[in-house]
Amino acid sequence: MLDACDEGGQGDLLRLWEPEHCFVVVGYSNEVGREVKLAACRKAGVEVLRRCSGGGTVLQGPGCLNYSLVLTIDAHPSLATISGANRHIMASHQAALSKVLGRTVEVQGHTDLTIGGLKFSGNAQRRKRRALLFHGTFLLRFDLSLMDCFLNLPSRQPDYRQGRPHGRFLMNLEVTASAIKTALREAWGTHVPMTNIPDCQRLIAEKYAREDWNLKF
Repeated sequence: MLDACDEGGQGDLLRLWEPEHCFVVVGYSNEVGREVKLAACRKAGVEVLRRCSGGGTVLQGPGCLNYSLVLTIDAHPSLATISGANRHIMASHQAALSKVLGRTVEVQGHTDLTIGGLKFSGNAQRRKRRALLFHGTFLLRFDLSLMDCFLNLPSRQPDYRQGRPHGRFLMNLEVTASAIKTALREAWGTHVPMTNIPDCQRLIAEKYAREDWNLKF
């Protein structure tokens, strides 16, 4: 999706999806041995995957809602820099989620959404020349106790975390996925089903399913 937009063949895109099983996703430069309880993951059959964007390591599974937002940089002046894109997109999500939840939502640690200091959404971006990918997760009804089973405490933490373990740092929104999907569609306008993603299977085979990519650090 990012490549298609960067090459000028596609406009802004929003994709929404929900995991059917648990897996770990490390950020581009994360060291698997430092961030992940790899032996526990292998014993439980939990895949460890690496994404193309930065940020920290996350555990995915049923009860999470994921989105991928691809935007053309020239069409949005506020997207010209990493920090500008963070501010613009996170402010849009803060407003959309505050409206649907009827609660005060804050942006903390640059790209986290929180309520009362508890994180329910983490996000990251990857940039190319003409377009950027901004993607993240919303915790809706995820089994948070699994975090300590498969993840170590992150090597890099935002100041507001204050060293808290996963169970005291994260929260579920306890709302339906459809409510959040509607809010995001109203904020960004476009939704693309998975069948429309170009080159998906080729990218999986050549890169994203390979251990030399996923476990390279």
